[in-house]
Amino acid sequence: MLRRRLTLVTLSAAAAFAAAPAAGAVAAPMPHPMPLPVLRSFMPPPAVAPSGEDRLTITISNSGNRAVDGRYSLDCHPTGGTHRQARAACDRLDEMVRWGESPFAPVEPRANCTMMYGGPSTARITGTWAGRPVDARFDRRNGCEIARWNRLRPVLPEAGV
Repeated sequence: MLRRRLTLVTLSAAAAFAAAPAAGAVAAPMPHPMPLPVLRSFMPPPAVAPSGEDRLTITISNSGNRAVDGRYSLDCHPTGGTHRQARAACDRLDEMVRWGESPFAPVEPRANCTMMYGGPSTARITGTWAGRPVDARFDRRNGCEIARWNRLRPVLPEAGV
Protein backbone atom coordinates (compact mmCIF):
# COMPACT_ATOMS: atom_id res chain seq x y z
CA MET A 1 0.00 0.00 0.00
CA LEU A 2 2.84 2.33 0.88
CA ARG A 3 4.58 1.56 -2.40
CA ARG A 4 1.39 2.43 -4.33
CA ARG A 5 1.06 5.76 -2.49
CA LEU A 6 4.72 6.63 -3.17
CA THR A 7 4.24 5.82 -6.85
CA LEU A 8 1.21 8.16 -7.09
CA VAL A 9 3.04 11.00 -5.31
CA THR A 10 6.08 10.56 -7.54
CA LEU A 11 4.00 10.57 -10.72
CA SER A 12 2.07 13.64 -9.58
CA ALA A 13 5.29 15.52 -8.81
CA ALA A 14 6.80 14.53 -12.17
CA ALA A 15 3.71 15.78 -14.01
CA ALA A 16 3.77 19.10 -12.15
CA PHE A 17 7.52 19.49 -12.79
CA ALA A 18 7.09 18.78 -16.51
CA ALA A 19 4.30 21.36 -16.80
CA ALA A 20 6.32 24.10 -15.04
CA PRO A 21 8.49 26.36 -17.23
CA ALA A 22 12.24 25.81 -17.11
CA ALA A 23 14.35 28.07 -14.92
CA GLY A 24 14.96 31.42 -16.66
CA ALA A 25 12.31 30.73 -19.29
CA VAL A 26 9.66 33.35 -19.83
CA ALA A 27 6.13 32.05 -19.90
CA ALA A 28 4.14 32.99 -22.96
CA PRO A 29 1.56 35.65 -22.10
CA MET A 30 -2.06 34.62 -22.08
CA PRO A 31 -3.91 36.18 -25.00
CA HIS A 32 -6.36 38.87 -23.95
CA PRO A 33 -9.90 38.42 -25.12
CA MET A 34 -10.93 40.87 -27.83
CA PRO A 35 -13.29 43.53 -26.52
CA LEU A 36 -16.73 43.49 -28.08
CA PRO A 37 -17.59 46.56 -30.13
CA VAL A 38 -20.22 48.86 -28.67
CA LEU A 39 -23.31 48.76 -30.87
CA ARG A 40 -24.68 52.22 -30.36
CA SER A 41 -27.54 51.67 -32.79
CA PHE A 42 -29.08 49.20 -30.33
CA MET A 43 -28.62 51.42 -27.28
CA PRO A 44 -31.58 53.65 -26.44
CA PRO A 45 -30.93 57.36 -26.21
CA PRO A 46 -31.01 58.97 -22.80
CA ALA A 47 -34.54 59.54 -21.54
CA VAL A 48 -33.78 63.22 -21.08
CA ALA A 49 -31.28 65.17 -23.18
CA PRO A 50 -28.45 67.06 -21.48
CA SER A 51 -29.16 70.57 -20.26
CA GLY A 52 -29.70 73.23 -22.88
CA GLU A 53 -30.44 70.94 -25.82
CA ASP A 54 -34.24 70.90 -25.60
CA ARG A 55 -35.33 74.17 -27.18
CA LEU A 56 -38.47 74.51 -29.26
CA THR A 57 -40.24 77.38 -30.98
CA ILE A 58 -43.98 76.89 -31.28
CA THR A 59 -46.05 79.01 -33.67
CA ILE A 60 -49.85 78.81 -33.41
CA SER A 61 -52.25 80.35 -35.94
CA ASN A 62 -55.98 80.42 -36.61
CA SER A 63 -56.88 78.90 -33.24
CA GLY A 64 -59.89 81.16 -32.89
CA ASN A 65 -58.37 82.63 -29.71
CA ARG A 66 -56.15 85.68 -30.16
CA ALA A 67 -54.61 85.08 -26.75
CA VAL A 68 -53.31 81.70 -27.93
CA ASP A 69 -52.14 82.61 -31.44
CA GLY A 70 -48.52 83.64 -31.67
CA ARG A 71 -44.96 82.41 -31.26
CA TYR A 72 -43.68 80.84 -28.04
CA SER A 73 -40.34 79.46 -26.93
CA LEU A 74 -40.14 76.34 -24.82
CA ASP A 75 -36.93 75.35 -23.05
CA CYS A 76 -36.73 72.15 -21.06
CA HIS A 77 -34.00 70.88 -18.73
CA PRO A 78 -34.12 73.48 -17.19
CA THR A 79 -37.64 74.71 -17.85
CA GLY A 80 -38.03 78.16 -19.30
CA GLY A 81 -39.18 80.20 -22.27
CA THR A 82 -42.35 82.13 -23.01
CA HIS A 83 -44.71 79.15 -23.24
CA ARG A 84 -47.64 79.66 -20.83
CA GLN A 85 -47.50 76.12 -19.44
CA ALA A 86 -43.78 75.42 -19.82
CA ARG A 87 -43.46 72.94 -16.92
CA ALA A 88 -46.51 70.90 -18.00
CA ALA A 89 -45.41 71.01 -21.66
CA CYS A 90 -41.90 69.75 -20.83
CA ASP A 91 -43.34 67.03 -18.59
CA ARG A 92 -45.65 65.90 -21.42
CA LEU A 93 -42.79 65.73 -23.92
CA ASP A 94 -40.67 63.76 -21.42
CA GLU A 95 -43.55 61.26 -21.06
CA MET A 96 -43.66 60.80 -24.84
CA VAL A 97 -39.95 60.04 -25.30
CA ARG A 98 -39.61 56.50 -26.65
CA TRP A 99 -36.60 54.98 -28.34
CA GLY A 100 -37.05 55.04 -32.10
CA GLU A 101 -40.16 57.22 -31.97
CA SER A 102 -40.65 60.96 -32.17
CA PRO A 103 -43.48 62.82 -30.44
CA PHE A 104 -43.48 65.08 -33.52
CA ALA A 105 -43.76 62.34 -36.17
CA PRO A 106 -46.33 62.93 -38.90
CA VAL A 107 -49.37 60.75 -39.47
CA GLU A 108 -48.57 57.69 -41.61
CA PRO A 109 -49.41 58.46 -45.27
CA ARG A 110 -51.64 55.35 -45.59
CA ALA A 111 -53.47 55.83 -42.28
CA ASN A 112 -57.25 55.48 -42.36
CA CYS A 113 -58.50 58.70 -40.79
CA THR A 114 -62.02 59.80 -40.02
CA MET A 115 -63.23 62.65 -42.16
CA MET A 116 -63.97 65.03 -39.31
CA TYR A 117 -62.82 68.62 -39.35
CA GLY A 118 -61.31 70.09 -36.21
CA GLY A 119 -61.05 73.69 -37.37
CA PRO A 120 -58.50 75.89 -39.11
CA SER A 121 -55.89 75.82 -36.32
CA THR A 122 -52.32 75.25 -37.45
CA ALA A 123 -49.05 74.94 -35.56
CA ARG A 124 -45.40 74.61 -36.40
CA ILE A 125 -42.77 73.35 -33.96
CA THR A 126 -39.10 73.87 -34.75
CA GLY A 127 -35.92 73.49 -32.73
CA THR A 128 -34.15 70.62 -31.00
CA TRP A 129 -35.59 67.88 -28.80
CA ALA A 130 -33.61 64.97 -27.27
CA GLY A 131 -30.61 65.98 -29.36
CA ARG A 132 -32.50 65.78 -32.66
CA PRO A 133 -33.73 68.56 -34.94
CA VAL A 134 -37.47 69.18 -35.05
CA ASP A 135 -39.48 70.78 -37.84
CA ALA A 136 -43.09 69.60 -37.57
CA ARG A 137 -46.37 71.03 -38.82
CA PHE A 138 -49.74 70.35 -37.23
CA ASP A 139 -53.34 70.99 -38.27
CA ARG A 140 -56.78 69.61 -37.47
CA ARG A 141 -58.04 68.61 -40.93
CA ASN A 142 -59.03 65.01 -40.07
CA GLY A 143 -59.37 62.60 -37.15
CA CYS A 144 -55.73 61.47 -37.26
CA GLU A 145 -54.39 65.03 -37.26
CA ILE A 146 -56.77 66.01 -34.44
CA ALA A 147 -55.54 63.04 -32.36
CA ARG A 148 -51.90 63.96 -33.13
CA TRP A 149 -52.54 67.55 -31.99
CA ASN A 150 -54.35 66.43 -28.84
CA ARG A 151 -51.54 64.02 -27.86
CA LEU A 152 -49.23 67.03 -27.59
CA ARG A 153 -51.43 69.05 -25.23
CA PRO A 154 -50.34 71.20 -23.36
CA VAL A 155 -47.41 71.77 -25.77
CA LEU A 156 -50.09 72.74 -28.29
CA PRO A 157 -53.12 74.61 -26.95
CA GLU A 158 -56.68 73.41 -26.72
CA ALA A 159 -58.18 74.14 -30.12
CA GLY A 160 -61.47 73.64 -31.82
CA VAL A 161 -63.87 74.86 -34.44
